[in-house]
Amino acid sequence: MSTSQADFTERVCAVLERLKPGEVVTYGEVAAEAGHPGAARAVGRVLQLTEGLPWWRVVTSTGRLVPGNETEHSRLLAREGVIVQDGRVIR
Repeated sequence: MSTSQADFTERVCAVLERLKPGEVVTYGEVAAEAGHPGAARAVGRVLQLTEGLPWWRVVTSTGRLVPGNETEHSRLLAREGVIVQDGRVIR
């Protein structure tokens, strides 16, 4: 992993670790907060490769849950009091 990739990963991790139970953000919001607006897909990659992050608190720009993992995603969010309806977070 290059230094810039490692720096990006560290920044994304720091953003996600600050989230409290019940807080939901988008991939784009995480990227912007990490100092890399427009890097939403790269945030998704960090979530895939880094264990221990609260990945369930991150949704698409339209509030949709992680494709292919909606059931688990919905269950984890509901456990934190987040309302999910039709595969989308209701803010």
